[in-house]
Amino acid sequence: MTITLANEVRAVLLDIEGTTTPIAFVHEVLFSYARTHLREFLEKHLQDHDVQSDVELLRAEAGTNLTDNLEALTKHINSLIDLDRKSTGLKSLQGKIWQQGYADGSLQAQVFADVAAALARWRVAGLSINIFSSGSVLAQQLLFGHTEAGDLTPFINNYFDTSVGRKGEAGSYRRIAETIGVEANEVLFISDVVTELAAAREAGMGTLLSLRPGNQPQQSAEQYETIRSFDEIE
Repeated sequence: MTITLANEVRAVLLDIEGTTTPIAFVHEVLFSYARTHLREFLEKHLQDHDVQSDVELLRAEAGTNLTDNLEALTKHINSLIDLDRKSTGLKSLQGKIWQQGYADGSLQAQVFADVAAALARWRVAGLSINIFSSGSVLAQQLLFGHTEAGDLTPFINNYFDTSVGRKGEAGSYRRIAETIGVEANEVLFISDVVTELAAAREAGMGTLLSLRPGNQPQQSAEQYETIRSFDEIE
């Protein structure tokens, strides 16, 4: 099946996990790396200003007196990783941990085989290419900058994380469209999660449901056009 982009589409907005990148890479590689290196990272960097900012966010989110005690802090953060909590503080901290892994070659990001060619094709077509993920902007930039297909960041115009709002809220998508500089109906959002697509649709965006290997079945999936590869989009 081939889907032709509507004439008004000027921008593509992409989720990462389950859309450009296998879920297994995120959960089995990235999360595992963060858990393994968390304690060491905190020992070295806990007093850094930007790390303390992340910890303050974690305190605010937890609503408890989270201390700088390494044992307690490590246990708390690992529990959030296990829950895949969409926490701005957690995601920012994970990005900083992954940065070292990408830098020393321990980490190399996986993207689906059709992604690099699609980004190049869309760029030639004049489309703005944008990312919206619960992972921090830093984590997104690191992932696309260190993929098995090479550095894909030259294709990407903007990165958005939960600082713009939750992925299940229509207001987040309205703010994204405003930042990109287009009307919401000029954006096509692709994700593997129906609640995110519903929010984007409420904001006025076009939507496609990503059906990649390893993705979870979605309720109400029949309400959305689906793709299994970016090659299906003309």
